Parts: sequence; C-alpha cells; structure tokens
Amino acid sequence: MRFSVVESGYDRRQVDSCLDELGVRLTRLAARAEVIAGAGRDWDQIRQETTLLLAMVDRRRADADRGAARPAAPRTAGELLARARAELDAAREEARQLRERVYAEAVQARREFEASLHERRHRAARVDQLLTGLTVGTVPVDTPTAAAGGVPATRVATGTDEVTVDLPEPGTRVA
Repeated sequence: MRFSVVESGYDRRQVDSCLDELGVRLTRLAARAEVIAGAGRDWDQIRQETTLLLAMVDRRRADADRGAARPAAPRTAGELLARARAELDAAREEARQLRERVYAEAVQARREFEASLHERRHRAARVDQLLTGLTVGTVPVDTPTAAAGGVPATRVATGTDEVTVDLPEPGTRVA
C-alpha cells in the first residue's frame, strides 16, 4: 500500500487503516493455520509468531496515537509493511508445507488401515475355509466337560446314587 505524504510523515489515517487491515489479515491467517494444523506442535510456533506480529502492530498503533513525531517514521512504516508482508509470506509457506505433510500422513494412515483390513479379511476367509471341512459330532449328555472341571454331570455317569462335589469355602474365589 502506498501512503500519501503529509507535512510530518505519512497520512495517519492511511497508516492506521493499513495497520488495522494487517491485524485482520494476521488474525485470519492464524485461524486458517489453526484449522490446518489442528492442535499440532507447529501451531504453537505459528501462534507465537502471529501474537508477536499483532503486538508489534498494536505498539505501532499506540505510538501513532501518542503523536510521537519521528523523523524516520516514513521509512519505518514502509519497513514495517515490507517486514509484515515477508512474515506473512513465510507463514503462508509454512502453512502450505504443514498442510502437505499432514495430507501425506493421512494418505499413509489410510494405506496402512486398508492393508490391515485386507489382511483381516484374508484371515477370516482362511478360517472359514478351514472350518468348512470340519464336522461336529454330538457329545453324550453324561460326558464330563472342561467347564464342569471333570466332574460328571449326572449320577448315572458316576455309577452311584450320590454325587459328591467339593464346594469352595464361602468368601473364597474360584479360579
């Protein structure tokens, strides 16, 4: 932006307007970078740089409001704008690189997920194939099972009229 030259430097309203616009742009950039980066560690660095830029804009605005007359003010405003543009370009480039890296990581994660899903389906098909040829016979009712701990389920299986079962003591856990 070009500023009109007045008696003692640049037109104050134009400079203030430029600083306000720069502050709005930096705030928007910070919001976009936050969306792109999520809660990543790079976001902290971008936020710090943006905070520093906003503080610098606020200091310049405060200096202008106090009416501090500086002979180098025109040069300082131009330098400030050039520096702000350079930092904005650097932040955009950093955000672009971050976006590319996050996209590459998302693509890699998707590939790994799809490979894992493919492997799972392959194993499930193999299990189905193995179980297809398996035949299951019926188990007689009186057969002791592992769930019964080897204890016959009926009196007929023991060959007696009584079945003795050791019960655990109350309050003890059974393994």
